Amino acid sequence: LFDPPTMEKSMMLSRTCLAPALRPRSTAATTAVGLRFGGRPMAARARRTLSSAALPSWATLDPSSLGSDPEPHAVSNLVDGAWSSSTKSSLVIPNPMDGDAPPVCTIPDTNDRDELRPFVESLRRVPKSGMHNPLKNVERYLQFGEITRKAGEALADPTIADFFARSIQRCVPKSYAQATGEVKVTATFLQNFGGDNVRFLARSFGAPGDHYGQFSHGHRWPYGAVAIVAPFNFPLEIPVLQLMGALFMGNKPVLKPAEKCSLVMEQFLHLLHDCGMGKGDVDFLNCRGPMAERLILDGDVRLTQFTGSSAVAERLSEKTRGKVKIEDAGFDWKILGPDVGDVDYVAWQCDQDAYACSGQKCSAQSILFAHSNWMGVGLFNKLKENASRRSLEDLSIGPVLTMTTDRILAHTQRLRQLPGAKLLFGGSELANHNIPKVYGAVEPTAVYVPLKEVLKEEHFEACTTEIFGPFQVVTTFDDDEICHVLEACERMSHHLTAAVVSNDVEFQSTVLAHTVNGTTYVGRRARTTGAPQNHWFGPAGDARGAGIGTPEAIKMVWSCHREIIVDSEVPPDWTQPKAT
Repeated sequence: LFDPPTMEKSMMLSRTCLAPALRPRSTAATTAVGLRFGGRPMAARARRTLSSAALPSWATLDPSSLGSDPEPHAVSNLVDGAWSSSTKSSLVIPNPMDGDAPPVCTIPDTNDRDELRPFVESLRRVPKSGMHNPLKNVERYLQFGEITRKAGEALADPTIADFFARSIQRCVPKSYAQATGEVKVTATFLQNFGGDNVRFLARSFGAPGDHYGQFSHGHRWPYGAVAIVAPFNFPLEIPVLQLMGALFMGNKPVLKPAEKCSLVMEQFLHLLHDCGMGKGDVDFLNCRGPMAERLILDGDVRLTQFTGSSAVAERLSEKTRGKVKIEDAGFDWKILGPDVGDVDYVAWQCDQDAYACSGQKCSAQSILFAHSNWMGVGLFNKLKENASRRSLEDLSIGPVLTMTTDRILAHTQRLRQLPGAKLLFGGSELANHNIPKVYGAVEPTAVYVPLKEVLKEEHFEACTTEIFGPFQVVTTFDDDEICHVLEACERMSHHLTAAVVSNDVEFQSTVLAHTVNGTTYVGRRARTTGAPQNHWFGPAGDARGAGIGTPEAIKMVWSCHREIIVDSEVPPDWTQPKAT
């Protein structure tokens, strides 16, 4: 949200790149070209140019042209029901795969109060009682049930799903499987809340009063004007799930997407409009951090939902006087218990948790505590072997968009210098790439640090610093050291996801009873990167914590409790009592 120097440079660069070509589709015309990494063509790749008939009718871009068209797609703002890109300046979004190709897109650089004023005025017009509530404009619950049903049906269409998956890949390079998985989760979420399920979110409850004629009703009430500040790493799933929750409960949201991937949500809003949503129901603001903060403060935003870094989360908490719901950093741990089994599966899941999406998940496995029994089956060798299969060719490893190569490698070297520490694998820059220098390009990396060194006061901060990239710390423990593992978990500052890989019920109970992470998997198949639509995902241990996806999360984040007590009947034999 608040631009570090590397983001400032990356936004203004004109050196950008073309992402690798993606899986062909029968409706697409194909044109073979050679993509270049480090000056060498990749003959096996092909870039497709879709015919207009193959694009959704509401789409305003062709994913195939992103990063290759000399005239890049221009993202627009949306305010008061009108699309506009009439700002004094624009930000050029560099393509994260090749520093020599055309830009991915440009976005409006809303950067003064005159340009921000329409957004401020739009939010100030929103009543505190919201756009709808259990007693006002109740037909909107049904309308959004129908809009959501149509949107879920659209995202389930293979052509539209592919459109979004490739749009995601162009600005946030991840494997096609990861990109389509994001689209699928979003589609299923929308399908879950079609029909009457929107109004069921606002279900009230009642309790009898203490005399005849009195009855108490508890309602879920909207906040009115709200803001969503969304991250870059899941450019469709996270903003859609939070945006729809805000709308379901009767709020008027302004969405501030991450600059790097704004085009994805721009297109999703076009889809929602095609499904029947009014253009005035959501404002869409492209800007940098200081202007987003200005809008939140000047627009009298009553709740801001923020997903991103802990530093920005703390700043927003202070500036808004606590009117925030946060899903911020997660230094996420995994513990492998003493009962060894299904070794290949566990090793594969560890690799996925640490390195899928190049480690750019708030739920990524940051530290692995492995019981010493796992050393006898060669777990670390299997981790190294799995990591070695990751390739820039299929985007199973790719650019790190918020950290430079030098910064990641410097942290790696810092940990390697600790007593007893060693590099298990990785620790080098990716070979044969042309990723812009403002981004990171590193091999999947793991550094082993002895548990006793991890726990030392002078080392703990370094060992538990979140690196938002393909990096993890690995350590081991024996039976009599589980208390030290739990001590490490207790001392960590953020508690998002965790995994207890064990079918030993006593071991499971010991760990679960003494930890707090909001989304914790347990059992042999336990993972840290689990954020589907079918269960709660969010941190614990923080009163500001925001969940996502489930009815409970939507009600907790996007509505407050209002009690209305009906007291109607004055007894016919009432007489005025003495004043008290």
